[in-house]
Amino acid sequence: MNKQLLYILVMFAVAQNAYGFTSADSVKKEEPKKKWYEILSIRGYTQVRYNRLLETNKNVKCEQCDKSIGDGGGFFIRRARLVFSGYVHEKVYIYIQPDFASAPLSTQMNFLQIRDAYVDVAIDNKKEFRFRIGQSKVPYGFDNLQSSQNRLAFDRSDAINSGTANERDIGVNFFWAPLTIRERFKKLVEDGLKGSGDYGVIAVGLYNGQTANKPELNNRPHVVGRISYPFMFKNGQFLEAGFSGYYGEYTIPADQRNAGTLGNSKFLDKRVAASIILYPQPFGFQAEYTIGYGPRFNSFTSTIEGDKSLNGGYAQIMYMIKAGKQIITPYLRSQYFDGGKKHEMDARSYVVREHEFGIEWQPWKYIELTAAYTISDRTFEDQKKPDNNQKGNFLRLQLQFNY
Repeated sequence: MNKQLLYILVMFAVAQNAYGFTSADSVKKEEPKKKWYEILSIRGYTQVRYNRLLETNKNVKCEQCDKSIGDGGGFFIRRARLVFSGYVHEKVYIYIQPDFASAPLSTQMNFLQIRDAYVDVAIDNKKEFRFRIGQSKVPYGFDNLQSSQNRLAFDRSDAINSGTANERDIGVNFFWAPLTIRERFKKLVEDGLKGSGDYGVIAVGLYNGQTANKPELNNRPHVVGRISYPFMFKNGQFLEAGFSGYYGEYTIPADQRNAGTLGNSKFLDKRVAASIILYPQPFGFQAEYTIGYGPRFNSFTSTIEGDKSLNGGYAQIMYMIKAGKQIITPYLRSQYFDGGKKHEMDARSYVVREHEFGIEWQPWKYIELTAAYTISDRTFEDQKKPDNNQKGNFLRLQLQFNY
């Protein structure tokens, strides 16, 4: 009996070797490691502008938004960006975005600069809870978070964007959103509805507070928080409502102050903002408003004063028309801002009233042409220009190509 059993076992081993029969444990083989080009994706976009058609006043300027507006402006590459992104691990996502068209000074153009460089680390299998570490957009407002690749208006509003120049800073953020809502955020971008992307339903974070690509100067990080939820109605219409705010201390560096300007260098910096977005299906509406306190230049005393109130916002209507594969979206936006811009020279004092009517035409997915007529009334005062109100109109053109 033992010999028969031994014979059977030997024959089974021979058959297993000859015909490739394996046990369940031996079936599990380690998958070959993926190449870097199978993990990371590369995409990007470039915007080329001309802003001086039908111009009525060459002295209307906007340092915060587009340095080619007004005198000295011409054909201008506003953005030229590449995005490298992908999951290097099932719970680790990297995102790196350099810009080849940065302009650190008014006399310089097209410098390479990092816009985003961060890693997302999920702490659960569904990736509903994430930490984001590195330089990325500060989760404040909607206008700041919406990519310029998707935005209709040429530039972000002065009121919201003045909180964080270039929208970014270095820090750590925590995001939470249910998986179904993360998919909804993704759909609002992929379907061309001008979504902001996925910054969670709840976001909280700490960041330097001196804006992107600038060092910390006061060892006191800013604190930011945001709640935003995209509601979906039975007819498929999306409505997103949000509330956000931040608190910290901002330090004005020495090279951001004209000779003879008085005042301290460290100031309280705090704001809150509310937003509502009805996505264009086909009619859309978008509005935000912010209030807060920060530094502001006083032209009567030549002093940067602290704890000065600020307020402002914008409202925009739009209508998306789909003609076959072409998309045509006219829009009208009005904005207002009364306050200081901490990141500009002398924390410039601003009063802005501006209206923009435009139309975006997307004949193909990879090409967008936008034309917009702007009616501007801007007061922007610092030590060198203590009494400076400029009014003017101009027509702007932009060609954007996506790749």
